[in-house]
Amino acid sequence: MSAVVVALVWRQFICKACGLIYDEAEGDADSGLAPGTRFDDIPDDWACPLCGVTKADFEPHDAQPMPRRAVSAAVRTNARRGDAGIVIVGAGRAGWQMVQALRELDAHVAITIVSACAADLYDKPTLSVACARELASAQLVREGAAQAALRLRVRLLAHTHAVSVDARSRQLRTTRGTLRYRQLVLAHGAAPRPVDVLPADLCWRINDLVAYQRLRGALGVQRRHVVIVGAGLVGSELANDLALEGHGVTLLDVQPRPLAAQLPALASQRLVEAWRGLPLRFVGGVQVAGVMRFEGMVCVTTTCGQSFEADQVIAATGLLPEGALARRAGLAVDEGGIKVDTATLRRATRISMRLAIAPASKAVRSASSNRSRARRRRSPARSSATAPFASRRKPCHCV
Repeated sequence: MSAVVVALVWRQFICKACGLIYDEAEGDADSGLAPGTRFDDIPDDWACPLCGVTKADFEPHDAQPMPRRAVSAAVRTNARRGDAGIVIVGAGRAGWQMVQALRELDAHVAITIVSACAADLYDKPTLSVACARELASAQLVREGAAQAALRLRVRLLAHTHAVSVDARSRQLRTTRGTLRYRQLVLAHGAAPRPVDVLPADLCWRINDLVAYQRLRGALGVQRRHVVIVGAGLVGSELANDLALEGHGVTLLDVQPRPLAAQLPALASQRLVEAWRGLPLRFVGGVQVAGVMRFEGMVCVTTTCGQSFEADQVIAATGLLPEGALARRAGLAVDEGGIKVDTATLRRATRISMRLAIAPASKAVRSASSNRSRARRRRSPARSSATAPFASRRKPCHCV
């Protein structure tokens, strides 16, 4: 009688919001899920223990090995052997500008950039004015990520989520393995503010190029009707841009006028008057009660009983800083971002270790100051002053 051995294959699932990985073999003790709990057996109302999204926001994850090199041998730097170098989390404007500044100061320092997206270089503000500028989606990218990585001689880890920081051992855990670092820069920006009555499966959030391209694909070439919730800067610009392309737009806001926080009443009124020549209607003073799909359309209802039907709904309700990773590193975070001392732009952590936060430009200024002192030894008349930054918070922070 022969024994039959069945090898169990354990799957992994990744949270699309924060990058947490659920491993069936390990389970999740914090959620009461024992090792060996299959993902399919987890209740539908289970929430991600890190960011709180539902089980529906997880997708199968095929762990990719950490690449030994992300750039060709021709552009390898002469970094000191054993130096973990600088790791930058985030490949938006702040992240790439940090890379540029560091490379200008040091041609050989090892730099790794970790990005949850493709990391292509583009200007995010152009997403809400692309039609007005007659820009196709493909024209929005100024430089591809691979090309920028070669030009700046950096190791690029695209489509990689940063999961947690171990500041004691100076290690960053990612969905593609663990990275050591000498200095860590958090430049991962902000995410759309979650609103319970605006479900993610029915409402677009346009905060990156991929989401914008998907929206344009969903709209297609025919003229559609779009409801935009939120008449702030982004919502108003998107409404104007889509209306210029011929789409019918209804713009909703709790305030009685658009751009209420940015413009005086007279300027808001002039804006509404300018929209009269476009297929754009502003409805102010309304609170959204819910969004549902009905007979092939998406229906937005308000607390006052009004109803608006659309082919697509866009939520433009503001952004919140991405604070999850910073909190896991022991940094104090509020709705404005990482909290720092206004005098020093540094903040002691809540954990007992040498860990501080400073503007990314501080490291640049430090290196620049060293170069300036070297120049002054050669040229005494040269000015040495560098004005301190006065801003309370910056988009980049070094850990």
